[in-house]
Amino acid sequence: MMLKYPNGKPYKPKNQTPEQVGTGKVKDFSFGNRGKTLEEEINETNEYYLSRQIAIVHKKPVPIQIVKVEYPKRSAAVIREAYFRTPSTTDYNGVWNGYYIDFEAKETESKTSFPLKNVHEHQITHMKNVVDQQGIAFTIVRFSKLDRYFFLPFSVLYESWCHMKKGGRKSIPLETFESKSYEIIPGYNPRIDYISIIKKFICNKEC
Repeated sequence: MMLKYPNGKPYKPKNQTPEQVGTGKVKDFSFGNRGKTLEEEINETNEYYLSRQIAIVHKKPVPIQIVKVEYPKRSAAVIREAYFRTPSTTDYNGVWNGYYIDFEAKETESKTSFPLKNVHEHQITHMKNVVDQQGIAFTIVRFSKLDRYFFLPFSVLYESWCHMKKGGRKSIPLETFESKSYEIIPGYNPRIDYISIIKKFICNKEC
């Protein structure tokens, strides 16, 4: 199926790297979590939180307009072309302990930095609106080749974004993640325990 953005550009799943497109394969990033994408890991984490009444967080559905359908069989329809009706905001939102949380999940194969081209301006605007209403907005970034995960507060992302807009660097270096964000050490269950990081984040803001 061909899926397109509102501007007509073809959609490429963000969890696929150029080497993966067309192969149908996903690289193994760790022995214990072989073949899973960051999105799958977060979805499993959210299921764990929900089953234990820790938090209610879901992946946001994206409205799609179908424009071309074929019927190879009477009982089966195949979607050949579709468009996103509106630009997406962020991947996940929900509630934890009375706090509204809203976040994006991103992966990079770079070992040294996170390219800001992976973030869109409407996502920055959305997350800023969330923070302005006292919500918690952040991005979970996985450096795939390093198998390292980071909780990137919106304030750090926004600072880098504004710097880029003024002609500055177009990526966030790994050193910034190590000094200004929170590293998430993957576990067994939950796999990506970002709620424990949110607790640290709130404590550091209020203490």
